Amino acid sequence: MMKKHVKTNAMRILDVHKIRYEVLTYECDDFIDGIQIADLMGEPYESSFKTLVLQGKSKEFYVFVVPINGHIDLKKAAKLTGEKNIELIPTKDCLKVAGYARGTVSPIGMKKQYKTFFHQSAQQYDQICLSGGKKGISLKLNPCEVAALLQAPFAEFCQPEE
Repeated sequence: MMKKHVKTNAMRILDVHKIRYEVLTYECDDFIDGIQIADLMGEPYESSFKTLVLQGKSKEFYVFVVPINGHIDLKKAAKLTGEKNIELIPTKDCLKVAGYARGTVSPIGMKKQYKTFFHQSAQQYDQICLSGGKKGISLKLNPCEVAALLQAPFAEFCQPEE
C-alpha cells in the first residue's frame, strides 16, 4: 500500500499546469543538505538541484536553481540580474520571503514568483530532482518544462570546480 503524500504548493501548481512529476521521499528529522538527500534517495548529484534565494542591492529577490554540489558565483549572479551586488538571504528569512522553511525551498509555488534562473547543466537531463517544498519530499521532473512554467532562463552562474 502506497503512503498518501500531502500535496505541497509545488505539487498543486505542477498539477494545475499538467506537468508530470514523481514524488521521492526520504526520512530526516534534522536539517540535512542536498548531498545527504541525494544519497538517501539514491539520486546522482549531477541531476540533483538546490534552490537558493538571493537579494540584490535593489532589495529585489531572485531564485537560483543550483547543482547540489555547486557553489553560486555572486558576481555572475549579480551580472545576470543586473544588480550591482547580490547575496544569499539569511536562512532565517526563507519562510518569510519564499514561503518555505530552510532546506525545503522549491522554485515552484513560492509566496511570490521571483525572477528565477536555472543552472545551464539542468537542461542536459530528462529529469532533475528538486525540493518538493516540505521536509522529506523531493520532486523528480523535467527541467525544461519547469523552467518554461517559471519563465526561467538557463544560465551559467556557478564557480568553476576546483
